[in-house]
Amino acid sequence: MRILLTGSGGLIGRALVPTLTAGGHEVTRLTRSRAPTATGQISWNPSSGTISAESLEGFDAVVHLAGESVAGRWTSRKKARILESRAKGTRLLSESLAQLRHPPGVLVSASAVGFYGDRGDEIVNEASPAGSLFLSEVATAWEAATEPAARRGIRVVNLRIGFVLSAAGGGLAMMLLPFKLGVGGRVVNGRQYLSWVALDDVLGAVLHVLTSDALRGPVNVVAPHPVTNLEFTKTLGRVLRRPTIFPMPAFAARLAFGEMADNLLLASTRAVPSRLLATGYQFRFPQLEAALRHVLGETRQLSSR
Repeated sequence: MRILLTGSGGLIGRALVPTLTAGGHEVTRLTRSRAPTATGQISWNPSSGTISAESLEGFDAVVHLAGESVAGRWTSRKKARILESRAKGTRLLSESLAQLRHPPGVLVSASAVGFYGDRGDEIVNEASPAGSLFLSEVATAWEAATEPAARRGIRVVNLRIGFVLSAAGGGLAMMLLPFKLGVGGRVVNGRQYLSWVALDDVLGAVLHVLTSDALRGPVNVVAPHPVTNLEFTKTLGRVLRRPTIFPMPAFAARLAFGEMADNLLLASTRAVPSRLLATGYQFRFPQLEAALRHVLGETRQLSSR
């Protein structure tokens, strides 16, 4: 397939490019660079709403991953960038694809399990309603922005991606230093659920939805076994062979991270990948400990059991 990719410089995008090309696909990057110097690149500017529609002709599929990072303190300006980068950029891309003479067959657009908000112990799947947190608002607007493409007849898949496990970036990479120093611990009582997924399975899910014609709409990209923050903490400590005895109280989380703490650290989301499983996707890493040992290169203890 000829595939157009946005967000190729992000954690998932950097890993997805070689995965796609190794599978025989031709990848063209849609980049914010004003004057792309490398072949296989097309320029766009989501902020100003500029994109060359004619350059989008001829692709079989589009994978859209671009968006402002949620890391950092959420000032009003930062929140506006998070929301605008997803809703505005996605709508620009969707409307442009909808106007093509020969649109792609499928648009795979990133979203997030933050869609569900803080749900306690409730098990949520793709049929569950949106939550009420800021990230719920962002994910709802993000997915709604793909509607022009869907109305054009393009098969649209919204990937509600969970907490991605990778040592190369993202939340896990940020956690490694304090945990390796032995000062990591649960957040508050640790009862909040974390819907995690190994990076390998994010890449596998993208490949799966690209070729699964039955899939359209929301698809949870999470491992089938979400865990509590306490279980995650204990498992990471065991993999790193470090104690995890320093809990983080709620006030400390909010002091350090502001509103982001309520959305990412204190909220409980127990999501399951119902649609991936129903369409035959087989997770490479369905269990947390094996996934952590793989991404962190700590395989000896697991293999000796």
